[in-house]
Parts: sequence; C-alpha cells; structure tokens
Amino acid sequence: MVPHKVISWQTAVTMSFLGKVEIIEEYDDVIRSPSVAIRAPAVVRLKRPTLGMKRGVRFSRINVLLRDGFRCQYCGVKKAARELNYDHVIPRVQGGKTGWDNIVSSCYACNSMKRGRTPEEAGMKLLRAPVKPKWLPPAPVVGLEERRIPEVWAGYCVT
Repeated sequence: MVPHKVISWQTAVTMSFLGKVEIIEEYDDVIRSPSVAIRAPAVVRLKRPTLGMKRGVRFSRINVLLRDGFRCQYCGVKKAARELNYDHVIPRVQGGKTGWDNIVSSCYACNSMKRGRTPEEAGMKLLRAPVKPKWLPPAPVVGLEERRIPEVWAGYCVT
C-alpha cells in the first residue's frame, strides 16, 4: 500500500459514509452525532484508484526533489526539502525554461555559487542530467519532518 496524501479526519469520515474509502486504522477518540458514534479514522484506503494517477508525473518542486533523491545535483549532499531549491541548468536569463529537462535540485550554497551561469560557465559539474521521470517513489509526508508522526501512521508513511 502506497500513501497517497494526508487528509483531515472530517474528510475521511465523509468519504467513508460516501463509500469511497475503507477505514484501515482508527484512533481511540470517538466522534459523536445525535444518531451515530464512531471512532475517529486514522488511516483510510481508497476503494478505487484515482483517475489522475495514470497521467504521468506532474512537474512540481517536491517531484523534482523526489526525482533527484533530495540530493544537490552539484555537490551530491543529501538534504531536507527545506534546505534545497531548484536550479535552472540553463538560466532563465539565457533563455532556459522551467521544466523537467532544465531543472535540478540544488543546495543554497551551490545555487549561489552558480548564479546566472550554466554549470560549464561556473566550473561546476552536474551529477545527472535532468530528465522527465516515468514514475517517482512515494513522497515523504511533507511538513511532518519536524513533527512527530502519529504512532498509528508509522507503517504507512515514508519519512
């Protein structure tokens, strides 16, 4: 089972009543209404795959970081998402576009050293040429790096 995204317990309850998800794990907390009392859902599973999953990999900052393994493509150091940005291999000032084939993960120090130049002009070497991926590994739950993941989620989250 691959995590899809984090949703609120309210959304999980609604989706459960609509028959869209199956509740896999529950919290001890009870949600009460005048006619129903249920335990709060902690982990749910979609009953049917989402339609958007077959369209390929969408270009986004987090997907670039996933493709590059959260590693600066100049110095090779693995870092947390908040310590990386993305860099235009061919700078925008030189006509470079923002897309899979021109963007790589970069630490702030390397990005600052490269500035508005190509890697060759800056005397830097790319670890790997940027390409559009056919698939990506499961994303870490963004924003949970600093917070404690609920114990019941542990088997389902990639951190």
